[in-house]
Order: sequence, then C-alpha cells, then structure tokens
Amino acid sequence: MGSFSIWHWLIVLVIVALIFGTKKLRNVGEDLGGAVKGFKKGMKDAEDEAPKPAVTQQVSDDQTVDVQAREKSDT
Repeated sequence: MGSFSIWHWLIVLVIVALIFGTKKLRNVGEDLGGAVKGFKKGMKDAEDEAPKPAVTQQVSDDQTVDVQAREKSDT
C-alpha cells in the first residue's frame, strides 16, 4: 500500500478546493497563522517574565525559618 504519491495529494487538494472554495480555505489559513503567531508571542512573553527569587529569613538561637515571599494574586 505505501504512502500516497504526488498525484493522490493533488487530487485531494482539488476536491477540497471544490468543496470548501478557495476563499474559505484562505480564511482558515489566515486564522491558523494568527493563532500560531499569538501562541509564539505568548510563549515569548512567558519566558521574559523571570521568576523572583525566594527570600529567606533566619532567626537566631539555632533556629532557621525559611520564608518564601510571594506576590498577592488577583483571583
């Protein structure tokens, strides 16, 4: 059976273009491209936000208390 040849893919492309129309396919392509760009931007923004280091507070008398400072969430 194997993989499809280039002729199989061309016939499938023609059938899809006839069913959906080229304008609708173009709109789907633009929407998909916008979604990919938005995803990449979101990933870049997430990488730019560096996590803040934890603050450690030490107490005398041989006791150590670890405290992690966190920002208050808005939820």
